[in-house]
Amino acid sequence: MTSSVGQRAREVVAALAPASGAGADEVERYARARWSVLTEPGDGVAGLVIARRGAAAALDLALSDGSAPDIPELSERDWRRARARWLPRRDDHPYPLELARRIGAQLVVPGDEAWPVRLDDLGVHAPPALWVRGRLDALPEAAAAVALVGARAATAYGVRVAAELAGELAAGGATIVSGAAVGIDAAAHRACVAVEGRGIAVLAGGVEKSYPAGHADLLANLSRQGVVLSEVPCGTAPTKWRFLQRNRLIAALADATVVVEAGWRSGSLNTAGHAAALGRPLGAVPGPVTSAASAGCHRILRDYDGRCITSADDVRELVGWDVAAKTMETPMDRTDDTTRVIDALSPRSPRDVAEVARRSGVEADRVSSLLGLLALDGRVVSDARGWRRGMP
Repeated sequence: MTSSVGQRAREVVAALAPASGAGADEVERYARARWSVLTEPGDGVAGLVIARRGAAAALDLALSDGSAPDIPELSERDWRRARARWLPRRDDHPYPLELARRIGAQLVVPGDEAWPVRLDDLGVHAPPALWVRGRLDALPEAAAAVALVGARAATAYGVRVAAELAGELAAGGATIVSGAAVGIDAAAHRACVAVEGRGIAVLAGGVEKSYPAGHADLLANLSRQGVVLSEVPCGTAPTKWRFLQRNRLIAALADATVVVEAGWRSGSLNTAGHAAALGRPLGAVPGPVTSAASAGCHRILRDYDGRCITSADDVRELVGWDVAAKTMETPMDRTDDTTRVIDALSPRSPRDVAEVARRSGVEADRVSSLLGLLALDGRVVSDARGWRRGMP
């Protein structure tokens, strides 16, 4: 494409590249940005042609009037149908690219240091690119990652369990992956933020807009400590299809997936199915047998060969970490620290972190993390003057 619009688009794409560790050249990055606009998530025909020809050559083929490329797995009929899907969007790329530039998003593609190679396990259904806001160092595979997902209509039980699992795992160095929805997802993300852990929020729409809108502050905090990402370009609205496709990224980005609470037909079972298809460990938190909110978890335990998860140590074993040698203390030590912090608080007189640390004998950084976790279930509360014990 040689028009001024095309040249401007290439300049914008170059500006969206990571500041360091950008492995793809300008032409390939531009082509992958275009593919992100042309296709819906998980388009296997696009993924196949990109894998066989490279993104730039595949784009030229898609925008030409020629017959299907000589790829054994690709029929002429599938090629024609795919092009019929793509071509209506051939000129839609300038606005998403400019919007991404304005909000400071970055475009991460295969070959970049920040590209999460776990996604390559999706094969031809892997995204051509990721649109990212936040710290790119949260994306590579150096740290263990756990997906914690569950129902939007979560119970108090589910929210508490999600927060406890996410908080302890994140404090121990794990990356927490979830979908930023209300309910279990939000509880996991909030706990991760509270302990200053590293998290990944995977959106079904463009990263320029918080969805749901009430999670704007949560996503802003996540982007400071981790990343908020999407495979669809800026300006794309979340839809039911995109939510379902988004779930495959959540499963692929993690070493294991744990469903905390889910109804019989919950979308979280879709994430569980992707994890199982990828051969990733899968766990579920049991609930009361009378609770419809846990019926999906019980289904995972029975039909998906899921592992029963009742603690963070169960998750560590699921992933294959050595529980005895993990970086954080044993659960009993953490329980003792929690008790000491609570004992150091007054139900009436607020105390700052330094004072709580002095009274409890727990270091100030740990006190801050534990107070954040305790605040999630109301055991402690804070105001401008400090922290105090919540209602029993």
